[in-house]
Amino acid sequence: MVVIGLGRFGGSLAMELIERGTDVLALDNRPDVVQRYSDSVTHAAVADSTDPEVLRQLDVPEFDRAVVAIGDDLEASILTTSLLAEFEVGHIWAKAVSRQHGRILERVGAHHVVLPEHDMGERVAHLVTGRMLDYIEFEDDYAMVKTRAPAMAAGHALGESRLRSKYGVTVVAIKRPGEDFTYATQDTRLHEGDILIVSGRSRDVERFADLT
Repeated sequence: MVVIGLGRFGGSLAMELIERGTDVLALDNRPDVVQRYSDSVTHAAVADSTDPEVLRQLDVPEFDRAVVAIGDDLEASILTTSLLAEFEVGHIWAKAVSRQHGRILERVGAHHVVLPEHDMGERVAHLVTGRMLDYIEFEDDYAMVKTRAPAMAAGHALGESRLRSKYGVTVVAIKRPGEDFTYATQDTRLHEGDILIVSGRSRDVERFADLT
């Protein structure tokens, strides 16, 4: 995996990938920053990621996955992403600082665009204004939430409670106090204190979480 840009986002990502056993080539144009990570990642190098010859010398075109984590230089972010697309890197993730920046990155070849600040702000907003324990939104207005079982469903099996037909949500997993998460089935009986993982349309899971 190539991580280009070692700011807070890129640096944290590189270290997390290393923790998970992934080899990481970390690139940045600042020598002091590269030095900071040189003993922690598989390989770190000072590089101008907008120069195709530099990237070729580092064998970047041979990688199947790359992350462009440049956030403070939009031109470098866009040019780097475009070069990776020209190299036909199979999976390109790119950090964007705005939706407009993200749209440009998609046009020049990014397969996945990440807006860390926006996504985290949206996630925290859901948590502090509702009764959700966690919230993850995906594409096409689809989300998963971690929430407590509503009192009105306690004592009933999922098949009996008809949560899907009433609220448009699916209970994916359940966790009882002191136990691990397990997959939920139609025969799973809910109890007060149960923690649920629920999926569905964003507005539906939000409405369901407000029942608790």
